[in-house]
Amino acid sequence: MNKKELVSALAEKVNVTKKEAALFVDSFVEVVSGALEKGESVKIVGFGTFEVVERKPRKGVNPQTKEAIEIPGGKVPKFKAGKELKEKVK
Repeated sequence: MNKKELVSALAEKVNVTKKEAALFVDSFVEVVSGALEKGESVKIVGFGTFEVVERKPRKGVNPQTKEAIEIPGGKVPKFKAGKELKEKVK
């Protein structure tokens, strides 16, 4: 499902226009992104948790030259599915 399909499904589910549903989806993404940018986590009970994790630098190999390279660490966003979501997917 892509963003357009999500907006359509959401609009139909809550009986609003696609424009209103798109505004909701965009706002949700903006709020979650803003919280992650500040280093906060976003927990949605029954769905999951969005958080920022620190990755350590590691060694890798350039597949073209087979030369060893250092892959820098950094902060990356992570989603951890909640128990209810995991059970629905099973």
